[in-house]
Amino acid sequence: MEVSVECQKRPEGSKPGALRRSGLIPAVLYGHKGTESVSLTLPAKAAETLLKKATVNNTLVQVAIPDISWNGKALLREVQTHPWKRNQVYHLSFFSVASQDSLEVTVPLHFMGQAAGIKLGGILDPVITEIQVQCAPGDIPESIDVDVSNLEIGDSLHVRDLVLPQGITPMLEPETTIVIVGGYAGGQEASEEASA
Repeated sequence: MEVSVECQKRPEGSKPGALRRSGLIPAVLYGHKGTESVSLTLPAKAAETLLKKATVNNTLVQVAIPDISWNGKALLREVQTHPWKRNQVYHLSFFSVASQDSLEVTVPLHFMGQAAGIKLGGILDPVITEIQVQCAPGDIPESIDVDVSNLEIGDSLHVRDLVLPQGITPMLEPETTIVIVGGYAGGQEASEEASA
């Protein structure tokens, strides 16, 4: 999914609080021309729209900065929000991927099917719901499918069992457990109570 945002260069000496009061969100672009960082602002509405479509460390964003004639792909690296008003954005950080051959990104796991063990009273217990992977900037998957339909009670899937798209390398150990089918959720106790 293509996500884009237009930013302006932040005026020298401007205060973040004053910017926010005037409807602008402070932001920064890291990795511009290698190691440079650029201080930016974007309208609060644009930031809200962006966050409905983009996920931290997962979504490539087409960032345009007309003031310095720069346009390129960046990863949304960090979103700072108000301590208790979670929907109030304070600051955004982008990381330019223009010169990157590969990136480390976080991808959600999408569990598919119903585990066979659930029909026998087991319970599906995901140990992790997202995974850190390395891939080219243009190959970031929106999610990784995990088929759990063959899991019986006591079975588990590990990172080594994942079927990953070509060019995607997991950053976790192959033995890391992803999901387990635990035994008899409430079934054992219920049968004991019935016989008591």
